[in-house]
Amino acid sequence: MAGEINFQLEKIKKGLDPAQMAKLAYPVFIDNTPIKTGNARSRTSLRSNNINANYPYAQRLDDGWSKQRPNGMTKPTTKWFENYIKSLGGK
Repeated sequence: MAGEINFQLEKIKKGLDPAQMAKLAYPVFIDNTPIKTGNARSRTSLRSNNINANYPYAQRLDDGWSKQRPNGMTKPTTKWFENYIKSLGGK
């Protein structure tokens, strides 16, 4: 019993590594970034453990300004995180 618990805890611990989480979440964030000219997607980068949206209207897009992505980028990425974390806890 204790072996199974330790195994599950190690699995969760490895799955929550910040650098790994950022790498996994980056494509989700990009997929949820509206595309008109491609500027927003091309100016979004992954640096260290952070996803950086480096353009002046990033906050507006994240607030749902675009009809393409009315939920912005952060909310769907956060939802992905929640589902990912849940998947780490189960068999």
